[in-house]
Amino acid sequence: MLGRLIVLIALVGAVVWFLRWFRNTPPARVAKMLRRSLLWGTGGALVLLAVSGRLPPLFAALPAVVPVVIRVLSLLRLLPMIRQTMHSLGLSGRSGTTAGSGEQTSLIRTCLLEMILDHASGEMDGLVLEGPLRGHRLSALDLEQLVELLILCRSADNLSAAVLEAYLDRVRGGDWRECVGGGAEAASPVADTALTPEEALAILGLTQGASKYEIRAAHRRLMQRFHPDRGGSDYLAAKINAAKRLLLDE
Repeated sequence: MLGRLIVLIALVGAVVWFLRWFRNTPPARVAKMLRRSLLWGTGGALVLLAVSGRLPPLFAALPAVVPVVIRVLSLLRLLPMIRQTMHSLGLSGRSGTTAGSGEQTSLIRTCLLEMILDHASGEMDGLVLEGPLRGHRLSALDLEQLVELLILCRSADNLSAAVLEAYLDRVRGGDWRECVGGGAEAASPVADTALTPEEALAILGLTQGASKYEIRAAHRRLMQRFHPDRGGSDYLAAKINAAKRLLLDE
């Protein structure tokens, strides 16, 4: 009885730790860690089954296991949306109004993309809103798919292309331009400064009622991460500056 109680307490503690880690870790890092854990866990289980002689029954159950694995991999792509839902319900550990928390995220939305910027780590990820890759996370796409998406963005919406170029520069360096071909050196457009207050708050990772101090602190934190001289882009810097000017009525 005591042994079961200890196991139960350990399980509850593990669940609480996982939820806290899930809330406070950037989505791209969560997905990467879960994929790695799934890979190593599967490898370890196969080794144990092989040693114990139970591997043949596993192959008999494989047709039932494969759909479950596919569903788990699909759920990994929904992590950022799940985190956004948790945030809207007040279950997220990230604070949109606590300046200096280092745990804020910013949201930049265009016609084709929704980009998330992590203030603490400087990581970027995004969701494709329209087109053949709709619903896919940028971090889940290979370089060939990202280049195809960029070509689509350049033909349909310059602002979406600018966001995607900023993402590619951030995570791929300058090598990706060799894969684009003729239009690789096309200049990114300056950000459209016609923002609503809600969009400006989302860009700075704040919520309604943020103070001037919090606005300036969020702006400073973002510029430290996404200034063109620090691996960002002119587009992102223009968006961040426009959001600050609007909220401070400058």
